[in-house]
Amino acid sequence: MIKVLLWDIDATLLDFTAAEKEAIRKCFEKFDLGICTDEMIGHYSLINKSYWEKLERGELSKGEILVNRFRDFFVSEGIETDCEKAFNDYYQLALGDTICFRDHGYELVEKLRKDYRQFAVTNGTFVAQSKKLKKSGLGDLVEEAFISDLIGFEKPSNEFFDYVLERIGVYKKEEIMIIGDSLSSDMQGGNHAGIVCCWYNPNHAENTKNVKIDHEIDNLWQLEEILKTYE
Repeated sequence: MIKVLLWDIDATLLDFTAAEKEAIRKCFEKFDLGICTDEMIGHYSLINKSYWEKLERGELSKGEILVNRFRDFFVSEGIETDCEKAFNDYYQLALGDTICFRDHGYELVEKLRKDYRQFAVTNGTFVAQSKKLKKSGLGDLVEEAFISDLIGFEKPSNEFFDYVLERIGVYKKEEIMIIGDSLSSDMQGGNHAGIVCCWYNPNHAENTKNVKIDHEIDNLWQLEEILKTYE
């Protein structure tokens, strides 16, 4: 029987793309960098993804990726500025201003509270994630939010999941499920920890990471039926 649910935040419970787009446009306005088009944001998203994957592989520190991703983005767009650090600082705050739930995720987490212990597990920065958790109300629904900034390790590292599993108490590995969109952090981390892995895959992407997936869903509410099979 599943007793504990570990929820990823960005791109799982919350629509990260919407928050990212709004935050970058606010930053462009604040730093007087002109208009940021959807095409430019698409370019940034690819750069950002590549940097976070380097972080997950332990190739760069979080401090390095947060600033360097914007430096690379500005260069790629021909924007001459040296505001990348200040840009990132403001961006972290702006990320928490736009709250859009995926698949009415708030109602799902609220409904599952009566039967499951629930926790948030995220690689986001403390500034951004703490603001999101508070503004969205998720901070009041989950028992605890495990943010990599505070733990000192990122998903999918063993150290991150060892810390989480120690904090939640004694459970069998098969009683714990992680739900997340990322193969490289959520599912890979779940594999390392030996817990049940539920891949949230609304865009029907291919499993290119060769990680073990116990369940795959394209709508968060499908989780209810999956959980019933463990009763």
